[in-house]
Amino acid sequence: MTKLFSGLLLGGMLFLLQASAQELYMPRNITKAYEKGARDKSGKPGRNYWQNKGNYDIQVTVNPPSHTVYGEETIRYTNNSPDTLKHIVMRLILNVHKPEAVRAGYAESDFLTDGILIDTLIINGTPVAFNNKKASTATSVKLPAPLLSKETIQLQVRWHYNLATGEGREGVIDSASFFLAYYYPRISVYDDYNGWDELEHNQRLEFYSDFNDYKVAVKVPANYVVWGAGVLQNGPEVLQPAFAERLRTSYTSDEVLHIATAEDMRGRKVTKQQDWNTWKFVANDIADVTLGVSNHYVWDAASVIVDSSTMRRASVQAAYSGTAADFRHSVAFARNALGWFSHNWPGVPYPFPVMTAFQGYADMEYPMMVNDGSVGDNLVFAQLVQDHEIAHTWFPFYMGINETRYAFMDEGWATTFEYLIGVARGKATADKIYKAFRVKGYINDPSTEEDQPVISLSSQVNGLGYGHNSYGKASLAYLALKDMLGDALFRKCLHAYMDNWHGKHPMPWDFFFSFNTAAGQNLDWYWKSWFFSNNYIDLELTDVQIKNRQAALKIKNAGGFAIPFDVVVTYTDGSVTTTHHTPAVWKNNGRDITLDVPATKTVASVTLEGNLYMDATPANNTWKKS
Repeated sequence: MTKLFSGLLLGGMLFLLQASAQELYMPRNITKAYEKGARDKSGKPGRNYWQNKGNYDIQVTVNPPSHTVYGEETIRYTNNSPDTLKHIVMRLILNVHKPEAVRAGYAESDFLTDGILIDTLIINGTPVAFNNKKASTATSVKLPAPLLSKETIQLQVRWHYNLATGEGREGVIDSASFFLAYYYPRISVYDDYNGWDELEHNQRLEFYSDFNDYKVAVKVPANYVVWGAGVLQNGPEVLQPAFAERLRTSYTSDEVLHIATAEDMRGRKVTKQQDWNTWKFVANDIADVTLGVSNHYVWDAASVIVDSSTMRRASVQAAYSGTAADFRHSVAFARNALGWFSHNWPGVPYPFPVMTAFQGYADMEYPMMVNDGSVGDNLVFAQLVQDHEIAHTWFPFYMGINETRYAFMDEGWATTFEYLIGVARGKATADKIYKAFRVKGYINDPSTEEDQPVISLSSQVNGLGYGHNSYGKASLAYLALKDMLGDALFRKCLHAYMDNWHGKHPMPWDFFFSFNTAAGQNLDWYWKSWFFSNNYIDLELTDVQIKNRQAALKIKNAGGFAIPFDVVVTYTDGSVTTTHHTPAVWKNNGRDITLDVPATKTVASVTLEGNLYMDATPANNTWKKS
């Protein structure tokens, strides 16, 4: 072998090793999804991408003060996968209330019930036995006959369950106010990288759902109003004429209207005075449907333009106890949030026709509805919470995130948008709240679970490690990327990702690849730093040399995250200059850099300031002239 050939061979091997080292880690099952063409490394769905769909026709009966809910439904489920399905997985989330169920933490006795009980299950005309003794929230059911690719089956299900009385995401709010979430049996997601989603709903894990079509009919006694995900189809049939007209007017009103006051509700003036009223809702291409019922909640409504190109409006509604001081502002808060999110960040028009805030306990998002607790007269925090839950409209509901496995893909974005809309109202306050609420607890806790990689499966990370990975650390990563790319390019990348994957089921790698392609650059070094590492936030200013009106700074990135920071130079005359540095300074060397900054006068001190990126050891961030 000649020296030249040997050198070329070794150089080529080195290049291949370096290229390999730059590739992102990808689990074997996800690698196969790309190999099969279901997904593409351009960031777009692959030529062979598919997802299944259900069509749900649901009827439920709610009869307060009884806590028992009765339901029946017809589901038409289409298998768009290339696979023959010999069984399906029924997702019965309310079984999390069974004493034997898997849960993430302690449950009070008022949380416990018998779960959801299937009374009859008929599949394509064949009765199928169902074991109600199981406490699983994801139960496998053998099909009477295999479901072939591109074929559809029909399920007819009757069920009942008792509402939990403890504070939570759903259940009894008061003796005459209920919030129904997860109230119907559904078919779990069957996807291209995991097959059936059989992860247990453990009370902490949240959404992973197909985009289904729903018709929902809710039978309640007279004087009970129903608020639901979707568009109310029969307002004049269930409301007295004056109230039906107020609701209709609210659909085009910028002014907040009182559809029904507390006095109206007490006077039994609102609904049609027949023994039962059946409220009908329709929602299409949506991940879930929820309901709220009450015979005394105040009902406010207005609307807001969410798409300036078409002047499309969304209805904004709120249902709450007349004593809740913060909820009196709920519709105004929601109008602001929907308008701002639609036109600024993420800058994609609100995709649904309605948004309703229902006063409950959970501070929890659902498609077209949020279930928030009252915080009295703390309007700043009340607005922040509602902003966050409404921001979830885009992630995970518009984007179809698998939140049970990758919560950072939606909680991190909702936290980011919550901060950005706060900045629009006042940056100093937004910064203060963000650092106190999203960063301080994380950076001041040096325990092992705080520094697990963000890419870690959410189903396998517990406690504070789950919370910080999903919310604060992910949000810091998105904001640092925005800082590095600049608003215009960041917006281009975000919109490319959302255009690629809305109405579908993106994974983290689809996000990474979408941004790489739209940015026109390989950002894998950045993804590695923030999502695939045990990094944390900790800079150290190790040396400052001042010469010829320049300060040469040696900075050690002890924590490892590619963060933005300011260099603050204070002069002996008290004046200050600040230079900003984006995460790009860490691209070639993520641990040690040398920076030159102007030093136009006699320097008294130099400080590294991270603002939102709170430092684990701030004492070593400042150099002072001796």
